[in-house]
Amino acid sequence: MSHPHFEMPQALYAAYKHALSQKFYPLGTVRCSGDVMFRSQLARDLGCLLDVDDHVVAWLCLPTEFPTSDGVHVPDFVVDYDDGRRVFLDACGEVGSASVSEGAACSHVHHRFVSREETEVGCRLANAKDMLRYTNYRTPLNDRMRLLAALEEAGSLAIGQCMHLFREVQPMTGISWMLLNRMISADLDERMLGPETMLRRFALGGGK
Repeated sequence: MSHPHFEMPQALYAAYKHALSQKFYPLGTVRCSGDVMFRSQLARDLGCLLDVDDHVVAWLCLPTEFPTSDGVHVPDFVVDYDDGRRVFLDACGEVGSASVSEGAACSHVHHRFVSREETEVGCRLANAKDMLRYTNYRTPLNDRMRLLAALEEAGSLAIGQCMHLFREVQPMTGISWMLLNRMISADLDERMLGPETMLRRFALGGGK
């Protein structure tokens, strides 16, 4: 029996081909639900932020294409949020393209440009990049239980007070993995993670 042949749209194929030829760091992701493909460092940086956004359920690279007055456009991401919203995002330097915004509206999809300034504000991006180095590790159960039990008793603890609880993995490896996987939370915006950074049990919005 013959199978129908699926031919990928030309613009989408070109976007895939270009993105797969690139390599941007960090390599690891947490909530990307498909192939990891970035066309620029700006897009990679935005992907880092999506992985540490408490309200993001999942995101996908180069998800589709839609027509604009300047030709067919392939957005960097589609993002599913915990309130049911699905938003297409593009990373941009300063301002986005009016034709892309108009094309998205005509295609009845929610679309937004995220500027470099918005991506780089505060310390969230730098902290996300540091933590995403540890996506291929996993905090062992014993270390997880020790930290979670300590936080349950104390309410919150500084990272410096938790280092001794990790016996099977390096402390910041264990803490980073638990932050990325929403077991614990911390303020990632104000300053770089350090001994004084307070940790607490995860609650939706608690790390923002």
